[in-house]
Amino acid sequence: MRRALLLAFGLAACGQLGLRDADLSPPPGMPRPMPRPGEAAAPPAGAATAEAFDTTTAAQRAEATEAPAPASEQKLGRTVATLGSPADPGFWLETPLTDRVRPGRVVAVANGKSVKVELRPIDAPEGAGSRISLPALRLLEVGLAGLHELDVFAR
Repeated sequence: MRRALLLAFGLAACGQLGLRDADLSPPPGMPRPMPRPGEAAAPPAGAATAEAFDTTTAAQRAEATEAPAPASEQKLGRTVATLGSPADPGFWLETPLTDRVRPGRVVAVANGKSVKVELRPIDAPEGAGSRISLPALRLLEVGLAGLHELDVFAR
């Protein structure tokens, strides 16, 4: 609960700054990570808007929102997620609900929209909350700021 309150206050402060006010580019001389095949490219240097940070293609967005095969998923639980690093490209969720990197899907409790993501483990108690990528949040249509309840499924 204490972490959730700290996270909420931190997000509120970040919301006051706005995404465009933050310099999220790597330090000079630090290479940007190379995308895996089929992944979105890293955002360009100097990216300042959600559109500039979201380097996914229309085809990648369409694939991420395809309906899952029946009975091909296991529900891992529900989490509260906030925006993760906008400089980390692709569709992903960092969550304590998984113990390894694997394919998954999240469903926004608020509106039922879903997106396929890469589930990434974080070392935290199960109720600690999660971080989700900017492109995934955009497809879920729940807004970039705030805390979002998500149902998490492993594929």
